[in-house]
Amino acid sequence: MVHPLIDAVQILEDSARLDGDLRVPDNVAGLVIFAHGSGSSRFSSRNRQVAEALDRAGFATLLLDLLTKDEESVDLYTREFRFDIPRLGRRMIAATDWARADPRVHALPVGYFGASTGAAAALIAAAERPDDCRAVVSRGGRPDLAGLALPKVQAPTLLIVGGDDGPVIDMNRDAMRQMRARVTIEVVPGASHLFEEPGTLEQVEQLAIRWFTSTLRGEGGDREP
Repeated sequence: MVHPLIDAVQILEDSARLDGDLRVPDNVAGLVIFAHGSGSSRFSSRNRQVAEALDRAGFATLLLDLLTKDEESVDLYTREFRFDIPRLGRRMIAATDWARADPRVHALPVGYFGASTGAAAALIAAAERPDDCRAVVSRGGRPDLAGLALPKVQAPTLLIVGGDDGPVIDMNRDAMRQMRARVTIEVVPGASHLFEEPGTLEQVEQLAIRWFTSTLRGEGGDREP
C-alpha cells in the first residue's frame, strides 16, 4: 500500500494555534484523532507508529500538538500544562469541530486514541461531543483524570495497559467502574508503561485496529443505546 501523504494543518482553540499532521488513505473508513500526553507531541515515535498502522488499515489519522510551542517551552521546565486536563480536553474538542468542517474528513466517523494524560483529554472530548465521537482507545492512559466526565462518555472505550504497569492498571480499573459506556480493558503481558518491550507496541496496534474496525466501520458505529 502507498503510504498517504502528510498534510500539515492548524487548528484554532481560542487564541491558541495547534499544529497537526493529517493523513488520509484511499478507501478511508474513519478518522482517528490522537491525544498525546505527559510532555509528548505529534512527533511521538510510539503514536506515529500506531498511526501508520491505522493508516495501512484504512483509517485517516490526525496527530495533533495539544500545546502551543510557547506552552511546550514553559512545560519543559514547569510541567504545568501537561496535567492541565481541562485545557487538553478543550483542544480535543476543537480538533473534533475542525474535523467536522474540513472537506477531507468531515463525513468520516471519528474515534480518539489517547496516550497517558491524553487519554483523559480524549474522554473529556468524547463526553462533550457524544454525537461525533464513536470510539475511544487509551494506551497506558490515565482515564481517571477525566473525573466527572467519565459517566457521561457514550463511546465504546478500550483501555490498553501494560502488564508490568501495576498502578496504572488499578487506575484504569477504577475509571472503568465509573463509566456507563461499554468499556473493555486489555492487559498486554510483559509491557511497561511506555510499551518499549519488543512486540508490545505491535500488540497495541492490532488491538486498536480491531477496536476501530468494529466501532467505526459499521453503519452508525458500535455505541451504547
